[in-house]
This record gives sequence, C-alpha cells and structure tokens, in this order.
Amino acid sequence: MSTLNSTTDLTVASAATRADEAAKDTGGSGRLMSVDALRGFDMFWIVGAEYLVHALHRMRDNWFTRGLANQLEHVDWEGFHFYDLIFPLFVFIVGVSLVFSLTKTIATEGQTAAHLRIVRRSVLLFVIGIIYSGGVSSEWPDIRLMGVLNRIALAYFFAALIFCHFRFRGMLAICAGLLVGYWGLMTLVPFPDVRPTPGGTEIIAKETGFTNTAELNLESTTMIRGTYLKGVNLANYVDQKYLPGKKWDGTWDPEGLLSTLPAIATCLLGVFAGLLLRNNRIDSQRKVVYLIAGGVGGVVLGFVWGESFPVIKKIWTSSYVLVAGGYSALLLAAFYQAVEVWRWQKWAMPFVWIGTNAITLYLAKNIIDVRRLAARFAGGDIKNFFENTLTTGFGELVVAFVALGLILVLAHFLHRKKIFLRL
Repeated sequence: MSTLNSTTDLTVASAATRADEAAKDTGGSGRLMSVDALRGFDMFWIVGAEYLVHALHRMRDNWFTRGLANQLEHVDWEGFHFYDLIFPLFVFIVGVSLVFSLTKTIATEGQTAAHLRIVRRSVLLFVIGIIYSGGVSSEWPDIRLMGVLNRIALAYFFAALIFCHFRFRGMLAICAGLLVGYWGLMTLVPFPDVRPTPGGTEIIAKETGFTNTAELNLESTTMIRGTYLKGVNLANYVDQKYLPGKKWDGTWDPEGLLSTLPAIATCLLGVFAGLLLRNNRIDSQRKVVYLIAGGVGGVVLGFVWGESFPVIKKIWTSSYVLVAGGYSALLLAAFYQAVEVWRWQKWAMPFVWIGTNAITLYLAKNIIDVRRLAARFAGGDIKNFFENTLTTGFGELVVAFVALGLILVLAHFLHRKKIFLRL
C-alpha cells in the first residue's frame, strides 16, 4: 500500500487519462510522508499504545485516565469511541494510497497491469487474513473466512476496480448508492425473527431432537425488518444463513458479508481524498480546508443520520461510514498540514517507520507476544521494584513502555534497512 506523489484532476474521464496527465505534469514520483505517518499513527494504537494507556489508567484511576482508557475500548454495539475509528481509518488510507499507486501503474504499465496488481494484492491479503485468523490449524467448519485483513482485501479490490473504470462523478454515485442502498436493505428487507421466546428453543429442541440452536432459530416463520439490535438485523441474519466457516460472534461476524458493501464506500471516501491530494491545480492550504470541510460535514451528517440508522461499527452502518470517514478526513488534514504544508517532519518519523510496514507489524503482533517479551526485560524483580518503590501500577507501565519500544525498534530497523512487505 504505497503512496506515490504525482498529479491528477478530480473530473478527468478515466484512470488512464489521469495517469497520462500525471505523467506529463510530474517528472518523478515520491511518497506522501503525511499519509505514511497517518497510517503509522493508526497502527500505533494497535501495536502498543493501547496497552500503555490502559497501564496508565491502572496506575492512576481518575476521570482523565478513565476517559482515555474508555476511548480505547470498542463500543459494545451502538455509539462511537476513538477505538472504533482505527479500522475504518486504515481502510480510508487504503483508498488514499491506491489513487497514487494505481495511477502510476496505469501510466507506466497499462490498465491490464493495474488489474493484475489489484487481483494479486487482494488475493494475497485475503489469504494472509485467513492465516492470521488461525489458518487451517482447525478443521472445517472452524476456519474463519472473514476478518479484518479479509475486509481490507475486499474493500480494496472493489474500490480499486471502481477507480480504474469510473469518473469522479461515477465513483461518487456508486459511493452514495452503496450507503443509501445498504440503509434500504437493512431497513426495508424482511428477515426471520431469530429471537426465541423464553424457553421456546429448548421446548422445540426437546420435542424434535434438533439441538442446533442457530439453525433452529433460522426456521422462524415470523418476519421482521428495520431492526438493528445485536444479532437481530439483516446483516447478522445473512451471516448466520449464508456465511460458511467460523464466525467471530458465534452466529454472525463483525466483518461479515452484507456489511462489506459500506466498507467499500469507506475505501471510496479515501479515494476522493487521494484525488484531492494529487490535484496540483489546488494549492496545499486549500486542500486542507477542503478536507476539514468534508470531515466536519461527514461527522455531522453521520450523527444526524444515526438518529434513525444508528452508528454501529459491528454492522458498519452507513451513518458509521460517514462519522468514521469524517474523522479520518480531519486527521488526514491535520497530518497533511503539519507534515506537507508546515514541513514539520521529524516528530512524525516514528509513525512513518510503522506506517511503511503496517501489515508486517500487524502480523508480527499476532506472531510475537510483545508483552511477554517485554516482561523478559522489565518484569519480575524489576517490575516489583518500581511497584514497591514508586507506586502501584508503575511497574506495569514500564513493561508497557518497553513493549512499545520493542515495536518501534523493529519498525525502525525495517525502515532503515528498507525492508518492506509489498503485496
């Protein structure tokens, strides 16, 4: 997911035309450091900073640390915390990045090469996603097919193809269609009421000998629609009925089938931001203004829509797409202003180290237990010394700092040696 610096216009006829114009307008290509830094900032919370904040909260339990720790927990169902932004922000950045990488590919190698690149990246990322979720360590049907990396792969695949074949207005119409269409499906399409009456499932199972509760619930003849309760909505029903393999929440998956549609829209929002950043006809400061305006508009519109179509991450509601997309645009504006406009870059380097190897570090986090590794350096008597000498919880905070430091050391090493996982 590289970002290459060239130019484009928001209203040109096709990706091929955009590539031709970019090739004429620029003599070379380079990375947008602000995008790499934002990607790294996003991953920073996953690979270690979250642990650090929770350790701080355990050491000093007050309204401030409680608020920070709360923001680094997912909302159980309806609502929005900072931690609910991490995943869609990454998908948004994928959209920003594909504008740069695919335009260059089309300009230098042609449309067919771009298609092959899209397919190769998507398939590899999808397979890696299955491996990340356990691979074939379990027997079927205990293999999870849909997960975080799988959703990124699908969102990238469809958004990239849309980018290659549609003008800006066409992409905008598709994005709006995905959001409104998903709302229509979730609100208007009836599905079986899978909520058993008290004791009903047990009674029927006893009488029929059919003990698979999930399948039993699907036999309900009572139809409902327009409900967004946990486990009782069209997206969860589609997973329960049609998604094979293991599901994260038992009968449904937060990265399920139907909710992939609005995730594509999230990636397209990133594409729009990428087109803006590549447009040399707009000066850098105006780009920031447009990002801020779009971000504020997305957040406001999302929460207003959320009054009737709730903001729910686990089914990726259209209102959630707008809220998360709005905040993503605001963060991109902040990073672009600081790094590209004001040229404040040194502070962002640790984020760049992480951002240029985001997938590698995400996978490493699954393979390496960084906390246990950190305890080898700062656990045991060292941790107890800090706990007993200074204050309760300080030893755990030191371990958290060491864990984050190990990640940063690895990220810096990979970046310095120019070792990057290229999908």
